[in-house]
Formats: sequence, structure tokens, C-alpha cells
Amino acid sequence: MRPALAFGGQVRILLVEDERKLAGALRHALATEGYEVSVTNTAEEGFYLLHNQGFDLVLLDLMLPARSGIEMLRDVRKVGLKIPVLIVTSKDSVEERVAGLDTGANDYLIKPFASPELLARVRALLRWNKVEAPPRAHFRLSDLELDVAGRAARRGDQLLDLTEREFNLLEYLLMNEGRVVSRDMLARDIWKETSRHTPIDNVIDVQVARLRRKVDDPFPKKLLHTVRGIGFVLREEQD
Repeated sequence: MRPALAFGGQVRILLVEDERKLAGALRHALATEGYEVSVTNTAEEGFYLLHNQGFDLVLLDLMLPARSGIEMLRDVRKVGLKIPVLIVTSKDSVEERVAGLDTGANDYLIKPFASPELLARVRALLRWNKVEAPPRAHFRLSDLELDVAGRAARRGDQLLDLTEREFNLLEYLLMNEGRVVSRDMLARDIWKETSRHTPIDNVIDVQVARLRRKVDDPFPKKLLHTVRGIGFVLREEQD
């Protein structure tokens, strides 16, 4: 059985590695386990792909041409992307490991390593990120509540009149509370569009705007935010 997201999509991993032979071997090992793997050899393209496609995990080398993996990781965290990151590198000093973890990496694996250890760390990070978690029956964020089993949503004491698509969209955003959700993620997991040859970004934007009118517009505290150039995030802003 292939690893899958709660909404039925295949788990997608971004591998940022400039050693072609190693990148090929890692891609093969991950694909054998059922993961969908995209590979790039530069930090610039890796950062671009994270903004424009939906991924569940990043494997990141530190020694990359032009910009380093640490620089990419710093930018990823700066824009609020909470995707788990596993650094895979030959840099093995304590200082370098501390720097990587302090910058925002979730785990650190030293080259050379055995494939079973890599796969075990990938599974652990995906569990940490709740990719494989069972569906939740109830969500709450501030005064917003979603009853999945009863298909009901409310803010405070006001029941929200949501269409089926709006309900599914809100559930997905709540599942990823605090995490920026890209349009590609929504196309893949909500609209079930596995190919982006026919972009549906305008459709997604219209649907999000309709949801915002019901979830946010009548209330003083705003929860659904647009992250320019990336996607959307559902979170409670700090005063």
C-alpha cells in the first residue's frame, strides 16, 4: 500500500541534492517505498518548487551550488512554511549540526548512511507531521469549530452555511492549521487534479474568497489569510 495523505493523495517528497548519482539512488529508494519524489540540484529551484507545488517532506543537502541548503532552509522558515525538513549532508561537526537544527531542520542525517535508516527517519518525520494520522472528528481554532461527523461548522454561536466544497476546503485548512497551503496542494487533495496542465488557480481563488466571506467577513477576528505568491493559511494572529 502506498503512503497516503488523509485526503487520499500520494505522499510527495522534494529532494534537493546536487550529486547526481546519490540523488538517483535516493529517489529510487524512496520510490520503491511508494513515495512520489521530485529532484532538484539547486536551492533556488528547491525554494521555487516549495512555493508552487505541494510537498510533505524535504530532503535537503547543505553543500549546493550558488546558495547553500542552510540559506534555503532559512528562507523556507522565514515565509512560514512548516514542512518537515531532513538535512542529508557530509558535514558532520557538532557546530554544523546545531546550526542546521537551529535554522529549522527537523532531523539531520550524515553521509554515508544506510537506506533503511533514511527510510525510518522519513517515516518518523511524516508521522510527526501527521501525514499518516487518522482523520479527526472535530477541529477548533479560536471561536471557529468544525464537526466533521455532523458536517457542521460554526463561529461562536453562529452556524455557517457551507457548501460541500467549502466544508472540505475548511477541513483541509484546519488539518494544516498554521501551515501555508499552496494552490497545488489544494488542486491535488481537494479538487483531485493530479495534472496541472489545466491550471485551476482561478477556481481555487474564487472558492477561497467565498469561504472567507462566510468564515471571516462577519467577524472582527480574521482567521483565513492569503500568503502572497504561495497560498493560504488558517491561523489565529497574535495581538
